[in-house]
Amino acid sequence: MKKITNQIIKSVAGFVLLFNILTLLWVVVYSFIPIPITKLMLIEGLEKEIKYEWRELEDISGRLQLAVMCAEDQHFLLHEGLDFRSIKKAEEVNKRGGNMRGASTITQQVAKNVFLWPDRTYTRKAAELYFSLLIEMIWSKERIMEVYLNVAEFGDGIFGAEAASQAYFKRSADGISITQAARLAAILPSPKRYSAVNPSPYVQQRVDWIKKQMWYWGYEMTYDRSFVEKMIK
Repeated sequence: MKKITNQIIKSVAGFVLLFNILTLLWVVVYSFIPIPITKLMLIEGLEKEIKYEWRELEDISGRLQLAVMCAEDQHFLLHEGLDFRSIKKAEEVNKRGGNMRGASTITQQVAKNVFLWPDRTYTRKAAELYFSLLIEMIWSKERIMEVYLNVAEFGDGIFGAEAASQAYFKRSADGISITQAARLAAILPSPKRYSAVNPSPYVQQRVDWIKKQMWYWGYEMTYDRSFVEKMIK
């Protein structure tokens, strides 16, 4: 019995070690190459044409970088993958019976979009936390933002800032306006339901709020991409 137990322990330890090595290598490789495709893209690609164009961070407007931080993760530059302040605030709001809100960081969304599968099981959530911490250990904030803006879903079959900018505004991601950046950020919670071109009253309300947050962070940020890049560094 003891021999069998030892074998089981060794097998489990070996599996854990192999898992850690493989996932570490995976994250390291993705720290410097463009993400070729994500699982969600594969799933969507079975039914429709996928629009996806990778762009370096320097070719994506600082306005959009700032807009998504204001909309999705205002503590992005401060946390290390998990935002405990937002988690606590979300719990308080949900307990009061207000509109249900999540507290996923941009890092967690990258972990889910790039390395995992789209479901809501506890197993996936645990894996999301693991990859989020690993990403923060290995990638820079610039890289996290770059990947996020390239793989995020901005509409039905539309992935990444460049494809979204071309589809909705007929211009490249490095030349969008403040309002256009806010519109793209505003539809991220539900890109298939909301429109960046013809925003509903709810989306327009979000757009106005995001623009106010951008002003709060500093007007010069929306016009000087280097300011945002310095923040990320």
